[in-house]
Amino acid sequence: MTLQQLEYVLALDKTRHFVRAAEMCGVTQPTLSAMIQKLEDELDCKIFDRSQHPIVPTQAGNLIIKKAQTVIHSVNLLKESLVDIKGSYSGNLTIAMIPTVAPYLLPGFIGNFKRDYPNILLRVTEMRTETIIKKLHNAEIDMAILATPLDDPNLLEVPLYYEKFEAYISPTDPHFANEELQSAEISDERLWVLEEGHCLRNQVFNFCNNRKHASTFEAGSIDTLVKIVDINGGFTVIPELHFELLSETQKKNVRKIVNPEATREISLVIRHDYVREGLMNAVANSVKQIIPQHMLDARLKKFAIKL
Repeated sequence: MTLQQLEYVLALDKTRHFVRAAEMCGVTQPTLSAMIQKLEDELDCKIFDRSQHPIVPTQAGNLIIKKAQTVIHSVNLLKESLVDIKGSYSGNLTIAMIPTVAPYLLPGFIGNFKRDYPNILLRVTEMRTETIIKKLHNAEIDMAILATPLDDPNLLEVPLYYEKFEAYISPTDPHFANEELQSAEISDERLWVLEEGHCLRNQVFNFCNNRKHASTFEAGSIDTLVKIVDINGGFTVIPELHFELLSETQKKNVRKIVNPEATREISLVIRHDYVREGLMNAVANSVKQIIPQHMLDARLKKFAIKL
């Protein structure tokens, strides 16, 4: 029995597919199949029921998988502890960000991270929440930055910052005369929102207490929403960080949303079996250099992330 065999078993359990498991482990499918078969022969039991599609663990296999998770987790913790002692980080890191966060974080984040952690090969991808959750479960990405809570027991959320929503209103809209926009006053009658699949769309409707009908005004990005309001009137809701991307003329169209304020939590999200605490802090430190201090989670200001 080897650690490599246990890693193959865990990869197959996550993907329930030999080809995808082999790709995850960076080996050929015959190699992965042969190594798992060899482990089954050594233990004299079947770990997976190959007659099922997709394949599933046997009763004995479930026990072996749980033990393998414990062993691999302990080994990874040992490796991570040694990295902390040496004080240097290397390897690959794959991160996903949702489209309503990436425009504000990504440009500065990449530069900060490469400067401070030059030995880490960073890959950042923009994708929607539903896809991110799936890829986290399948261990196709290491971590993600997205709006929380997700209410997923298999994922760990570490809050990074809290961002208010603001209303962007056309000068031709009746709301423009108000210095602030009451949450109860927000209806979707003239509201432009993101298309289906964006978590920000759902967050907007959560505090929209006066919905008259299903919105027909939809767009693919916040930039597009702002342009639509500029040309067609009405109003939309934008994240606080988008304010700095507006022209001086456009900034005059922004109003605070009050009673209550509309806020979203942005977190760093990982699987529960993720152990590279140092890389999580590397990501958090790069984010802290971009986000205004008043928006940062109070715990993140004072303490490092501890798993």
